[in-house]
Amino acid sequence: MARLELVFYLLIPTFIFVHLFVSPYTKVEESFNIQATHDIIVHGVPFENADQFFTANYDHVAFPGSVPRTFMGALLLSGLSRPFVGFMASYDQVQLLVRGVLGGLNSLALIAFSRSVQKSFGTSAGIWYALFQASQFHVIYYASRTLPNMFAFFLSTMAFRSLLNAHAAPWNSIVAPKGYRLTLYLLTFAGVVLRSELAILVGTLTVYLFVTRRISILKIILPAGLAGAIIGLLCTVTIDSYFWQSVPLWPEWIAFYYNTILGHSADWGVSPWHHYFANAIPRLLLNPITYLLCIPMALLNAATRQRSLDLLIPILSFVGLYSLLPHKEWRFIIYVIPGLTATAAAGASWIWTRRAKSIIYAFLSLALVASIVFSFTASTALLAISSLNYPGAEGLEYLHTHYHPTTNDTRIHVYLDNLACQTGVTRFLENHHGAETVVDVLEAQQTLAKRTWTYDKTEDPKVLLDPIFWRQFDFVLAEGPERIIGAWEIGHVVYGFGGVSILEPGEESETRLKTAADAFKWPNRVAAIWKRVEGFARERVMRGWWVELRLDPKIYVLVREGMSIESS
Repeated sequence: MARLELVFYLLIPTFIFVHLFVSPYTKVEESFNIQATHDIIVHGVPFENADQFFTANYDHVAFPGSVPRTFMGALLLSGLSRPFVGFMASYDQVQLLVRGVLGGLNSLALIAFSRSVQKSFGTSAGIWYALFQASQFHVIYYASRTLPNMFAFFLSTMAFRSLLNAHAAPWNSIVAPKGYRLTLYLLTFAGVVLRSELAILVGTLTVYLFVTRRISILKIILPAGLAGAIIGLLCTVTIDSYFWQSVPLWPEWIAFYYNTILGHSADWGVSPWHHYFANAIPRLLLNPITYLLCIPMALLNAATRQRSLDLLIPILSFVGLYSLLPHKEWRFIIYVIPGLTATAAAGASWIWTRRAKSIIYAFLSLALVASIVFSFTASTALLAISSLNYPGAEGLEYLHTHYHPTTNDTRIHVYLDNLACQTGVTRFLENHHGAETVVDVLEAQQTLAKRTWTYDKTEDPKVLLDPIFWRQFDFVLAEGPERIIGAWEIGHVVYGFGGVSILEPGEESETRLKTAADAFKWPNRVAAIWKRVEGFARERVMRGWWVELRLDPKIYVLVREGMSIESS
């Protein structure tokens, strides 16, 4: 690989890790896998008395969710991360490590896919693909996040890489049949184990390849499908039956039955049929020039038309069929973004290589470069805003940093409300006194006795109305102090993103610099930077107009009356 191309390809992992370090916390959608990874790394996997062990130590027993999820991703992630845990100074750094491993895997998949784009559409297309992909927000931001979709994303991206390689090879070679087999195998395995919606993608891709490439049912389709399904079932049923202590258990089938057949996915909201095409895909691609100009150009150009159709028809058919389901989220179709981006890169390459041939191509090439600058700028702004959405984690870290027990025997009890748990609180961020290793947790009661900090996440509304319940806590992280019973003082307020408003000339900014300065980490930094930019650019560039980022109180750190939080 030429050195110049490598530089562009390395933009992808570079920005994935930048997003990770700027926004290191997690949200509720990622909670199962991050908690499960923590429990496997910290507590280990028991070989006897498993039911009691899981009940005493694993988060999924206390908070099982509406349907069981697979432990396959968490088990893989903990296994890959475990050798490096000893180099981390604290468990919150282990959370960064775990997410970094996942981000690294997805980076490798995207770089491998970039090279296949280069092989299929040319070197220039490979570079444009890297630029488009690195400047997208959602794929880069979520590549290191423990959503089940991002575990499946690694496999789906490798499957599309194999598909591109197969399309680029002569049919009479051994590369093409092997490539098609591997594509269908990886997608089938990912669908069985990680995300059931990939079954639709397997179907649309199989039908398209059968019609256009005349792939053999006996030599390619059946071997790939059976191998992916059988190996996937053996893995998930064996592992998940053990971790959930329920035999036999196939989590993705239960999730599919619950959400699709029983229709419970609609409980989370219903969107119109065109939502994915009109809203989700443009948001995921971010750069409007990719779908307004580059993809149409790739289809109009005879040299790139067929291979573009080979990507677009099966993936857009998947999106179209999946649009029939009422509940829609962008993460359900994120697997198609590398394919769409590759097609856009082919169109961009065609324009760029002809920039010296006419003024039209020169203008379009300039627009391409400007769009990349715009996308990187927009992605950076979205990153800054998104980093303000984790007040629960920031509140807990503030508490750990600013309160220090006077003796090792002090037991500190903390209550974490629903919003705190949804906005970043994980077991990696909990602070325990003494080691909590696999050996320690074999004697659960002794381990509990060693803990200085204990945490409670009770959600039962009847319990929360009992004044006796609140007497056990020293600190509370809550969205609303008025809901907490007892004598409490506000020790700290965590501010988070509260929206965007347009300021007219002469209208005063309400950005709470004084309040934001009390906020911890990124809310403080982002508000201060934005205020400096406002002071420089509002009158000189924007003629008095401005976009204000509001910071609103999100989490209150409440201290029992008579106690105090000491500055560290």
